[in-house]
Amino acid sequence: MDTRKLPETAPKRAAHDPDTPQGLVDFMSSGWLEAPITVARPKETERFAERRAILARAFPDAVLVIPAGDEKVRSNDTNYRFRSSSYFAYLVGPGEAGSTLVLEPAGGSHQSVLFVPAHNRGESAFFADRVHGELWVGRHRGVDESQLYFGVDRCRPMDQTEDYLNELRSRGATLRNVDEDPELATYLAEMQLIKDDYEIGELRTCVEITKRGFEDIIRILPRARSEREIEAAFWSRARIEANDVGYSTIAAGGEHSCTLHWIRNHGELRQGELLLVDAGVEANSLYTADVTRTLPINGRFSKDQRTVYDLVFEAQRAAFAEVKPGNDFLAPHRAAMRVLAQGLIDLGILKCSLDEALDPQKQYYRRYTLHGTSHMLGLDVHDCAKARTENYRYGKLKAGMALTVEPGLYFQPDDATVPERFRGIGVRIEDDVVVTDSGCDNLTTILPSAADAVEMWIAQIQSR
Repeated sequence: MDTRKLPETAPKRAAHDPDTPQGLVDFMSSGWLEAPITVARPKETERFAERRAILARAFPDAVLVIPAGDEKVRSNDTNYRFRSSSYFAYLVGPGEAGSTLVLEPAGGSHQSVLFVPAHNRGESAFFADRVHGELWVGRHRGVDESQLYFGVDRCRPMDQTEDYLNELRSRGATLRNVDEDPELATYLAEMQLIKDDYEIGELRTCVEITKRGFEDIIRILPRARSEREIEAAFWSRARIEANDVGYSTIAAGGEHSCTLHWIRNHGELRQGELLLVDAGVEANSLYTADVTRTLPINGRFSKDQRTVYDLVFEAQRAAFAEVKPGNDFLAPHRAAMRVLAQGLIDLGILKCSLDEALDPQKQYYRRYTLHGTSHMLGLDVHDCAKARTENYRYGKLKAGMALTVEPGLYFQPDDATVPERFRGIGVRIEDDVVVTDSGCDNLTTILPSAADAVEMWIAQIQSR
């Protein structure tokens, strides 16, 4: 191969790539039909522009850099499916790998400059670059189409990003990259604490599809033999109707339900045991649901399973009552833990007073329920993670906040403090709620959660 004649931007080659002679480059550079530009701008484009304006006003003198991120390596030269960074999606919408949003001060405000992968027909990359070549990965939206689609002020090719930023630096501009600037990341995270009508609508869509995913699981339960089948059934629904799952599905059968983040999903399913499924669908907008239901595999709770389940259900009801504007973010958690601790005492598992069990210096109840009751929800399953603790964990609930309510009890199979009949039982019930002016709206109430309702749900789905 005569590499001297290839463009300097020729893609890096892997050991198994074929040679690319200049004659082939020349032949591949012409003879293609031109496709007309057809762009349907999303209805939420103006909303994104408003968010960019709010962010720019908070940093009036800085150049703000918001990368969409790059593909992540799964193995050698095989990458995971790309998913935009949540900050980028919040300000522009989902984009392509390598894209970057730049907000540059101009005339008392900021102009938005978006760098995106350009069409590469006519270049060797078009057919020789397995990462960006359009014959390999499909047609990019392109520069002109992206400017129309995203509604930004300007759009430029991705390979000009560094030169553009270096030029700004040479003129003395202050550049703040959200991936490196905690203050900028925190401001964006706190912008996302309050959801608007569009965001709540997207969460509802996620929940509706998630419900159908759970019903797919229930439908196969009588014949399913492994946790992998459960995971696959839910993932199939997520890919058919939406973008993907919002996080790794937990499909925990039997004693695996006692492992909080069980995502290996390689265990067997056994009649008479419970199946804890923690799963959520991610919409094309990248918002996600986060739902947990604990299902009796044979369709009916045993007496001991129901005892544990009902205790968790009552704890969740107590938590719901505390989800209202002005309450501490932790108020639902405190209410749920009080119910669980008392229940553990009533079952003879905790042998102390309620005050002692809840004592902040002891927290004995946590042996059986390690996690918090709530976290914010939105573009990320654990949304607003960079927000300051005084505005999140130790802050007040406000109308428009979206969060989970998810108490759980987990009796480890080898825990000698637990009566043998309860060992290996793990129960979590998780719902997604939005704080309203007077309380909360449970978005996931369409998925039954009371024990009798769950049994009826299973029977109805499996009888169809």
